[in-house]
Amino acid sequence: MRVITEAALRDEFRAKEEPSSYFVPKGKMLSPAAREYLHQQKIKIVTESRGGKYSPAPEANETQVSRMQPQAQADMQQAPSAAVGDYERPSVYIDYESGAFYSEKPEHMTQLIGNKLVVKDHARIRFRGKLDSIQSLVVLNQVLISECCGNAKLMSDLDDVLHILREIMRCDVLGEPLVNETIIGYTHKELREMSHNPMKYFSVKQMVLPGYQLGKAYALLNQIRSAVREVEVSATRAYRIRNIYERLDIVETLNRLSSAIHIMMSKYLAGEYK
Repeated sequence: MRVITEAALRDEFRAKEEPSSYFVPKGKMLSPAAREYLHQQKIKIVTESRGGKYSPAPEANETQVSRMQPQAQADMQQAPSAAVGDYERPSVYIDYESGAFYSEKPEHMTQLIGNKLVVKDHARIRFRGKLDSIQSLVVLNQVLISECCGNAKLMSDLDDVLHILREIMRCDVLGEPLVNETIIGYTHKELREMSHNPMKYFSVKQMVLPGYQLGKAYALLNQIRSAVREVEVSATRAYRIRNIYERLDIVETLNRLSSAIHIMMSKYLAGEYK
């Protein structure tokens, strides 16, 4: 019996709007991940045996899924994962892409959301790695700026940047919507307008390129700005499914965060952080 996986459903829905119900043909069954996905999207499951009426569709069990991928199962070296703090390790893991079951988490895989596993070089995991790296960079640059030429307002704005990055990470890991209205005290609309016309707001030319003459703080702010752009590119790659993008809330916030750093650089040149 053929198993319909969550990945197959996502591929099927990419080119069209999600339906209100999903028909499972006779001879096929849903993987646990596919069933969960349909329930999350509030899509009713219809089977052929009930004449098109809503009814629970058959669900693939561990043995059936394993039989579909004997070679993949043989290639995977399963090893127990250590508990972290009070975290309770799931008794069953599910492959996010194929819907296959694992009783132990393979070393080459990591948790994407809950008990769903992906390979460690998955685009979403690479994106989280970028988020982790830039948070470390912001903290280090705060230390360097505070030692040479930073003031309370500049440190506060960098704290806000760090908070936004940590919130993005939290919302991605938990699958929660990102709610953000302001960054460094400006709305998204204000950030866009000010970053496109710094001469109007700060009497500073558009994107003044850094040089050693402009000082350490300006160079470090520019380093954070370029790192934000790298994270933004990683996010668009991680959330792109063909020509459709998920999590536009995160992608937009990263775009505005880049604008916010540009504004901070303009404010620095304008003397507003002295």
